[in-house]
Amino acid sequence: MSPRSPPEIWQKTSRDPSSQLQVIIVGAGLGGLGAAIAILLAGHNVTVLESASEIGEIGAGIQVLPNSSRILISWGLEDRISKHATMPRYANMIGWKGNHLSRMDLHAYADALGTPFWDFHRANLHRCLLDRAIELGAKLHVRSRVQTIEYAEDGLTAAAVLSDGRSMPADLIVGADGISSRLRELLLRKPDPPQPTGDLAYRLIINAEDMLADPELRHFIQDPQVNYWIGPDAHAVNYVLRGGQLFNMVLLVPDDMPAASMTVDGNVEEMQALYKDWDPRIGKILKLCQSVQKWKLCIRPTLDRWTHKSGSFTLLGDAVHATLPYLASGCGMALEDGAALGLCLSKLTDKSREQKLFALGVYEECRKERTERVVERGNFQQYMYHIHDGEEQRERDKRLHMFGEIDERLFKTPEVLTKPRAGSGDDPLPWRYYGVGGWLLTYDLEKDVETRWEQARAGAQARPLL
Repeated sequence: MSPRSPPEIWQKTSRDPSSQLQVIIVGAGLGGLGAAIAILLAGHNVTVLESASEIGEIGAGIQVLPNSSRILISWGLEDRISKHATMPRYANMIGWKGNHLSRMDLHAYADALGTPFWDFHRANLHRCLLDRAIELGAKLHVRSRVQTIEYAEDGLTAAAVLSDGRSMPADLIVGADGISSRLRELLLRKPDPPQPTGDLAYRLIINAEDMLADPELRHFIQDPQVNYWIGPDAHAVNYVLRGGQLFNMVLLVPDDMPAASMTVDGNVEEMQALYKDWDPRIGKILKLCQSVQKWKLCIRPTLDRWTHKSGSFTLLGDAVHATLPYLASGCGMALEDGAALGLCLSKLTDKSREQKLFALGVYEECRKERTERVVERGNFQQYMYHIHDGEEQRERDKRLHMFGEIDERLFKTPEVLTKPRAGSGDDPLPWRYYGVGGWLLTYDLEKDVETRWEQARAGAQARPLL
């Protein structure tokens, strides 16, 4: 039996109209649809506005850690989502020349934490979220680009004004429009572009059949694992998708894209040349690639306030705290945001400005420090993965080996892996317990919301709001 029990499935709340919010979510990505599910389960009405001509998801692979899979399961998605997932056995750290450095037993952690590590094609995960949101009653509008937000004089409602002139009123508008967020700039009332990090990502998908034909590569498909090659100024990550049908590879290198570009077509030969001196297996994989895209990697430092003073507009996900993908936690933080927002809105007993501000204050309190830490550690991993050969690299590799041995000892008392740790540790393999695993993977969202809600109530006793 797992030291930590699997999550309970959230049931949809039946709510009186006097406390039922009309919520508009701007953006139909993973974070926006996750928020829609959580808010619908809280008994409110949700309309999702998407600027594109159809609802869909671009990109390739995505990793879902146990703290995030716990949320997906609690939303009633396990049966439909697990058939699209791959459950990798290990996460391996490999030197750029191909020397094995350390590993993390993902199955052992999943057993201890009660929820799995899942690898998905983004399109499959997105479709499952979309179907669940519609099943719960979400209304979706495409070709609906929000131009501005107007606030009612009484401060109780706001309206999303679209580029075609339509005005859509709501009790609450949620900006979930991603890293190039228009809604963030509306909250700040000034331009605020994403901040480049100096890295870009080549993202490519390889047909598994092509790799199975090569005796040196077929084990990557037959025994799914997550592999990180780390080297001077660059690293590479790969894992299996759709249960062995596809192989996802991401190459992280210094950014040479035009300043204004977020995504451009890449040159395969140029990409191959960047890794010509690396582990020969990488070269063999890259020879199977026919085309590739380059993605500029940016971050979004968090804001002092995520919520408008009216209590009728807030932000979540990449719009407010986009991070480097080096903890595989951008999607996870957006899903946690949506879940926390839904739980806070589930506690409303009326639609007053005071109650909305209270609930949104607790939501922000739950999310701000945690997401800041993810952004900060992602920046640290950028440095840690890209160290040049030398004394510092040798010290990093020693620590990788040492913390691997510590992990093996922890597995003898796996309940230890479920006990939260306050600080980040020195393990360069970040998901392990003495990296960030002690606070990232062990997180109990429902407990955190409940605790902070009660703390906020106690602090507001002089101003009875509830």
